[in-house]
Amino acid sequence: MSRNWRERPAGRRFSRWWRPWYSLRPSRGAGTRINEPKSVGLRDLVAAPSDVTARPEVRWRVVGLLFAVLLAVVVVRLFFLQVVEHAAAVTVVEQNSLRVSTIAATRGEIVDRNGTVLVGNVQSVQLQISRQQAHLDPPVVGALSSLTGLSVADIYSLVKNEQYEPYQPVPILTNTPPNIIQFVSLHPEEFPGVSLVKVSTRVYPHGGALSPHVLGYVGPITGTEIAEHPGQGYVTNSTYGQNGVEMFYENFLRGHDGTETLRVNASGSVIGTSNVVQPKVGDTVVLNTDAGLQTALDQALAAGIQRVRTHVDPRSGKFPPAPSGAALVMNVHTGAIVAMSSYPSYNLNAFTGGLSNRQFAALEANGAFNNYAIQGQYTPGSTFKLITATAQLQTGILPANRYLNDSGTFVVPGCLKGTNHGCVFHDDETSGTGLINLPLAITRSSDYYFYNLGYLFWSDTSRYGETPIQNVGNEYGLGQYTQVDLPYENVGRIDSPAVRQQLHAQAPKAFPNSSWYTGDNVEMAFGQGATAITPIELAQAYATFANGGTRYAPEVAAAVLSASGKVIENYQPHVLGHVSLPPSVRNPILQGLVGVVNDQSGTAYQPFHQYANFNLNSYVIAGKTGTASNQAHQEPNSWFVGFGPASSPQYVVLCVIGQGGYGANGAAPVVAQTFNYLVAHPLKNINLAAVHATTQALPATSTRGAL
Repeated sequence: MSRNWRERPAGRRFSRWWRPWYSLRPSRGAGTRINEPKSVGLRDLVAAPSDVTARPEVRWRVVGLLFAVLLAVVVVRLFFLQVVEHAAAVTVVEQNSLRVSTIAATRGEIVDRNGTVLVGNVQSVQLQISRQQAHLDPPVVGALSSLTGLSVADIYSLVKNEQYEPYQPVPILTNTPPNIIQFVSLHPEEFPGVSLVKVSTRVYPHGGALSPHVLGYVGPITGTEIAEHPGQGYVTNSTYGQNGVEMFYENFLRGHDGTETLRVNASGSVIGTSNVVQPKVGDTVVLNTDAGLQTALDQALAAGIQRVRTHVDPRSGKFPPAPSGAALVMNVHTGAIVAMSSYPSYNLNAFTGGLSNRQFAALEANGAFNNYAIQGQYTPGSTFKLITATAQLQTGILPANRYLNDSGTFVVPGCLKGTNHGCVFHDDETSGTGLINLPLAITRSSDYYFYNLGYLFWSDTSRYGETPIQNVGNEYGLGQYTQVDLPYENVGRIDSPAVRQQLHAQAPKAFPNSSWYTGDNVEMAFGQGATAITPIELAQAYATFANGGTRYAPEVAAAVLSASGKVIENYQPHVLGHVSLPPSVRNPILQGLVGVVNDQSGTAYQPFHQYANFNLNSYVIAGKTGTASNQAHQEPNSWFVGFGPASSPQYVVLCVIGQGGYGANGAAPVVAQTFNYLVAHPLKNINLAAVHATTQALPATSTRGAL
C-alpha cells in the first residue's frame, strides 16, 4: 500500500525533523544548547495537504478581483480615447488616411520679339499606375506589359524609381498611343490602379534645332536643386530648367503647382480625391531674339564651319579641323542679343523623346552642350587691336597720323643682342605694307605697327604704368563677366605681369615663364600671348565702341508677361561702364575699321564683296578680321567682328571659328551673310501688347492622343 511521504506511520513517533513547521517548538532536551542553530529543509517549509484546509472561494475572489481591475483599466482607457483624446485621435487618423499629391503646373512659353513661339507646350496623355496597386496586384503589371510592349522588369523599375513621391502615380508611358488609350478606357476592370492623365510637355515649333544653347531644356530636378530652393514647392518629381533661358528664368517659367488631397485606405490604395487646388500656368518670357535672324545665323555658322573644313589653308597646307565656333548679333544701343549661335549643336527634341545615357555622353564629349558664345575662350589676335589703338590715342603715345615704315619684321630694340629669341616678330596677315598710319594699320591689319606700340608702352612704364593697354581692355569689358542673362558664362583674361604669375602658379608646365619681358608686352598688344577672351566679351567691346563709349550688359530676354498679358518684368538697358571716345580717339579707329571692308587693301574686302548681296556703299560695314595663333601645329582661330551701318551703327555681328584658319576665309563670310538678312529684314521694336495678342491668336496646342 502506497502512502504519502508526508503521512505519519502508525505506531511510530514522527521525528522532530519531519514535523510540520507550525508544530515546531523550542525544546531543551539533554545535550541541547539554547542558542544552537537548527538546520531547515524543504519539508520544514511545506505543509502536507492533509494539514491544510482547502479554501477555493478565496482563489475565485482573487481571480475575479484581477479581472475587475483589468476591466476597469480598459474602461478608463476607452474613456480617454473616446472622450478625452477624441479630437487628437481623429486628427491622427485623418493624417494617416489623407495624402497630398502635387499637380504639376504647365510651364510658360518662350517667344521671340515678334511673339513667335520658340518653346511651347503640347498636351499628351500619360499612362500611370499606382505604386501600391503594382505591388498588391502583380497581374495588372503583366497586363500592362502585354499592352505596352514594356517588360515586367522595366515597369517595376519605373515603379521603384524614387524620383516620384510615394503616393504619386508613376508614369509608364508619356505619349500614350491612341490604341492603348482606347483599350484601357474600354477595359478599366482589367487595369485597376491604372489611369490616363493629360500632361503638358515641351514642344519646339521650329523642330528643336533652333538656338538650343540659348533656349535650354528642362529635366528632372536633382536633390541639390531641391536643397538650393527650400520652401519653393519643389518635390522629387518636379522638373527644372537645366540650361539656357529655361534655367535662368526658371522662377517665372515654372508657374505654381496645384495640389489634390488623396484619401488612402489601410492598404495604401487611393480611394478618392478632395480639396483640389488647380495649378497656375507659368509666365511667358519674351526674348530679344528674332526667329528669322536666328535661323539665318545658325545656318551661316554651320555652313561656314563646313566650308572651312573642306578647304585647305594655303599657308599651312592643312584642312582646318574647326571643332567649335560661335556667332552672335547684338544691338549696340541696348545690349539686346537678337541672335546667338554655337557649334556643335544638338536638338532639343532629344530631351522630350528620351535621351539615353550613351547619347548624352556622346554629345557631352563632342562639346555640343557648350555655348561657345559665352563659354568659349579664344585668343583674339588682331581683333584686339581696337583695344591697343584706343590706349594709343587716349594716352597720346603715338599720333594717329604718324607714319611708320612697315617692313614686315619688327626687331625689339636692344633685346638680347646676338640672338633672335623673343626679339624678332613678323607680320602675319600682311607682309610689309610700307608707310602706314593708324587707320591704314587697322585696315591692312599691320602687326608691325602694333608690335611697335607694345614696345613703346613697356619702354616708358614710368609714364604709362605697366598695364595701360590692359586698363583700356577692362573698360571695354574684356576679362570680366558681361552679366548676360544666361547661366554658366565664362570669363576671359588679358595677359599681364600679374596674370602671367598667376597662370604659372596654377600650371607651371603649361606656363613655364612667370616673368614679364618686352616681348610679352609686344605679343599682348596685338592679341596674342596668354590673352583669351569669350566671343560675347569681344562683341560687347565692339558694341561699346560703335555706340560711342557706353558699355551695356547683354540681354537675351526683353520682358516677362503673365498668361493674361500683364507685364511682370520689362527689362531696360543696363549700363555697366563707359569708355572715353572723343572724336580724336574714335574717328581714326573708325576710319580704319571701315577700310577693312570697303578699301581694296582691307583684309575683309574680298569676302564681303563675294558674300554680301546688299549695297556696301549705302549700308557701310565697319569691322576687323582676326587670325589668332594657337599652340604649335594648330590652325589659328578665325575671327571677324563688324557693325553697321558705320555712320549710325545698329548691330554688331561677330563670328569666331576655333582653329578655323584666317579670319577673312572662315569668319568674315558668316558675318557678311548675317548682314544680308539684317539689311533685307529690318528688325522692329518690341511691342509687348502685340506680342501677347500674337501668342493668343496662335492655334491652341495640340493634344497627342485623346481620352
